[in-house]
Amino acid sequence: MTVKASDVLAAVERKRGYLLTYHRMIGSSDPELLAAYDNFYENLTLKPRAFSAKQRELVWAALQVAADEEHGHIHLRRAVKAGLSLGQITDAVALAGAAEAHRALWFGYHHWNEWVTVDAATERYLKICEAARGEIEPGLAETILAVCHGARRTYDAMRLHLRRAFPAGATVPQMSEALSYMLLPCGGPTLIDAVEIWEQEAKAGRCLAPYPV
Repeated sequence: MTVKASDVLAAVERKRGYLLTYHRMIGSSDPELLAAYDNFYENLTLKPRAFSAKQRELVWAALQVAADEEHGHIHLRRAVKAGLSLGQITDAVALAGAAEAHRALWFGYHHWNEWVTVDAATERYLKICEAARGEIEPGLAETILAVCHGARRTYDAMRLHLRRAFPAGATVPQMSEALSYMLLPCGGPTLIDAVEIWEQEAKAGRCLAPYPV
């Protein structure tokens, strides 16, 4: 049966409450593709998976900062609708900011390691993360930080947070869900590399595995 562009676009608008420019473009030229994409999007980030609605939107808030993605207003509206306070949303943004501090501390360690040791740099970085997380529970905070570093391709720090996330209470399905969000703002290649880092850490026995390895 042929799918009509107008029907698919109307269905997407009813479900989402809006139409984006790329919805209109894809829907006009390939309505079946838009219908398939909309189903994928709904399953990726709207239907309940391992996270609660609040947890999901905390991850999204931090990820969009890490990805330099300013077109994230819909997730902030969803965060408020899920019951998050403005302070909790800001905590997620603060975690993304804390992740950025890792670059400066690792710069000091790599270039001036006679004066800035790896232990000292790590200690100070983790203090910044702890101060930033606010009301966010430790396991979720570590998951958010792992995702931020995956998005930024700062893999030394991603490895650190993968090792800390599961002892702090994160689960494999939660880490998998959080990383899967990267498909939209960061793309498949970035997600491939992030999951490879997770697999490497698991094979080395430093964290739980994403799948049998």
